[in-house]
Amino acid sequence: MYQIKKKDGNAKRATVTTVHGTIETPVFMNVGTAAAIKGAVATTDLQEIGTQVQLSNTYHLHVRPGDKIVKQLGGLHKFMNWDKPILTDSGGFQVFSLAGLRKIKEEGVYFNSHVDGRKIFMGPEESMQIQSNLASTIAMAFDECPPSTADRTYIQNSVERTTRWLARCKTEMDRLNSLEDTINKEQWLFGINQGGVLADIRIEHAKRISEMDLNGYAIGGLAVGESHEEMYHIIEETVPYLPEDKPTYLMGVGTPANILEAVDRGVDFFDCVYPSRNGRHGHVYTNHGKLNLFNAKYELDSRPISEECNCPACRNYSRAYIRHLLKAKEMLGMRLCVLHNLHFYNNMMSEIREAIEQERYQEYKKMRLDGFKQGEA
Repeated sequence: MYQIKKKDGNAKRATVTTVHGTIETPVFMNVGTAAAIKGAVATTDLQEIGTQVQLSNTYHLHVRPGDKIVKQLGGLHKFMNWDKPILTDSGGFQVFSLAGLRKIKEEGVYFNSHVDGRKIFMGPEESMQIQSNLASTIAMAFDECPPSTADRTYIQNSVERTTRWLARCKTEMDRLNSLEDTINKEQWLFGINQGGVLADIRIEHAKRISEMDLNGYAIGGLAVGESHEEMYHIIEETVPYLPEDKPTYLMGVGTPANILEAVDRGVDFFDCVYPSRNGRHGHVYTNHGKLNLFNAKYELDSRPISEECNCPACRNYSRAYIRHLLKAKEMLGMRLCVLHNLHFYNNMMSEIREAIEQERYQEYKKMRLDGFKQGEA
């Protein structure tokens, strides 16, 4: 159940009640592609840094260790020791981005595994079956993510096929949720809006999928090469045509600034690999811009990454020490940076929710954006 608690302009403060607990939105979902956050971060760490939702990937878990193995072990929640909501991405984006050789047909996609080269087929039914075996809280529909550079005819045909695939996903999800041996019989399905940067195709697709009465709706196929301005324009154009009484999820976005702008345009859910990927390379977020801890100027810097932060890294270690760990290729350095970045994102979302509740979101957004523009602290 999705319930809007407060609106401040188009920004929404809501709660999403699921079988695995309540999600306070706007929310950032921490990305654990293969059932783990890259950077040696455990689910017990995620609890400590305020994570609400963990995101895993259907394609990666199907390839390794195998979704049937995860089902035998009681589902993803038991497998990774996480009792809060989990969203599983359908695998569609990975199929189209990782698979060099692939054939897209009406029934689905034929491709080779990026791990061992074996032939794999995935269509709407297979994606739903894998996600049902994983027993995630929210399953994503199987879609094609057309390149933003594709021509109008290709995008139009791709979106129409994605709509047909979504209908098949819904039918299969309903069937799976009715089976006796299904672990999570209350698994939700989110549909995905596509259409590149063509607003008219996006709007028409949003109208079509809204009629299917799904549990939530995502905007996919953005942050894949288009400008920020194009992305914000498409969000502005599309969100009004998605149901306001259902959560809206902007897939794979983004930077802190992207999130602030998208919240202002009515988005509830976000995910992105940036905080963990940047952390693994020594790039850490602060309210005053991003720091590169590999820089020599931090060699004797005894301050924490951020004096305003209460994460495990900032409570206990200096920039100088973390820089030393990174330079020495000690895994602890990477781990501390990832923990800090995820805490930064989770904490920013908490502040966003509070600002909306207090009807001061515009003021908060401006303060944050002005701070990020300062560059390195």
